[in-house]
Amino acid sequence: MHNPAQPLDLRQRIVGHDQLVPLLDGSLVSYVNLDNAASTPALQDAMDAVTRLLPYYASVHRGTGFKSRLCTVAYDQAHEIIGHFVGADLRTNTVIFGKNTTEAINKLSFRLPAQPDQVIITTQLEHHSNDLPWRARFPVVHVRALPDGRLDEDDFDRALASYAGQIALVAVTGASNVSGFIQPIHRLAAKAHAAGARILVDAAQLAPHRRVDMRPDNDPEHLDFVVLSAHKMYAPFGAGALIGPKDVFLHSAPEYPGGGTVDVVTLDEVHWAGVPDREEAGSPNVVGAVAMAAAAQALAKVGMDAVAAHEQELLAYAIERMLAVPGIQIYGETDPARLDEKVGVIPFNLTGVSHFLLAAILGYEGGIGVRSGCFCAHPYVVHLLQLDEHSAHTWRDQLLSGDKSHMPGMVRASFGCYSHADDIDRLVAMLQRVAAGDYQGDYRLNRATGEYLPANYVEPLAEYFLLR
Repeated sequence: MHNPAQPLDLRQRIVGHDQLVPLLDGSLVSYVNLDNAASTPALQDAMDAVTRLLPYYASVHRGTGFKSRLCTVAYDQAHEIIGHFVGADLRTNTVIFGKNTTEAINKLSFRLPAQPDQVIITTQLEHHSNDLPWRARFPVVHVRALPDGRLDEDDFDRALASYAGQIALVAVTGASNVSGFIQPIHRLAAKAHAAGARILVDAAQLAPHRRVDMRPDNDPEHLDFVVLSAHKMYAPFGAGALIGPKDVFLHSAPEYPGGGTVDVVTLDEVHWAGVPDREEAGSPNVVGAVAMAAAAQALAKVGMDAVAAHEQELLAYAIERMLAVPGIQIYGETDPARLDEKVGVIPFNLTGVSHFLLAAILGYEGGIGVRSGCFCAHPYVVHLLQLDEHSAHTWRDQLLSGDKSHMPGMVRASFGCYSHADDIDRLVAMLQRVAAGDYQGDYRLNRATGEYLPANYVEPLAEYFLLR
């Protein structure tokens, strides 16, 4: 059997690593977090930066006190660090902080210069956050996925040819949050530019796993816009970033005007500030930006190549072990020779067991955190499940009537840079138990949510943390 490499030295630097959690039978086990594609725990580096900053926390920009001056410099440094983390030329590009990737993409949907007849080209692989914001403001063309879940690049080429000269933006994910497939973003960028379009890369799932390099502005493979979420790169303190050309944001007023966005205001005139100030209305999340920058520095110091190599070892080990579980079905790539084409995400189902039920058993009886459902990527999951149109319509009708009990979906196990072989062994052991019907809970379905909950179980949440 394939032997995975030892974990990177990051596990001890993860806040809450091996935290004990209660199981259904009352026992305690160390928690296995295999839900990193949704949100990662905090790196101690990010937590330490926050702890060091908080005694000096104050408002940034224009404050004359020492704490304000210190926080202003730290906040400005965070912009620079995130820009360098993705290889941006900060002479021509800006870093705009916000809440997360979703907000960043919505911002760009409002700020993107476009003509009335222009379209957005995106793909069937996208998270809703790189699809729905564009639908609200533009006609959207969706490039198809191949049966195995990869991008149909021939269809991408056809879309570019069909709409050349009318493309406001090409918007693609860097790595799928469902299948883990990594997009050939630089090749797609060169094709987009040849068709007269700019490209945005949703790097929320890519940045924690691979190096992101926007490349020089005059490089045909340059990435025009990149968006990131700190909570997916070990700094869950409410920050995200949009990186892109300064000139895009200087052509018109910001979509959120207010404090901090202006240089001069009279009763008759408004003169907007430069970037990024005009795009960061109100008091910014200085703590979140500093935490995000600290996490980026930590990842860069470890080396994204080392993170990727460790992850590939884990993927190979996990898929080999999981495929031995009776009734398992893994979606997407399982060939060990091609696992470098995906990040550490494994979507799967177990024959005869609802994905909702399987996820519940793993959590309540295994102490293993996974996610189930469609992962905010409904069209892509339906495609991977190969649902026919009748089945898809039936599911939609049931859901709209308030019944999610038959909602299609998968279970997703996703790795972090701190994951190791023991986590996979725990997962596989529980999957084998469930496949054999060896679980103890009497799980009841909540049709309104699709969730399965163990009957007569009172969760001891107050013993761990509640606000009241």
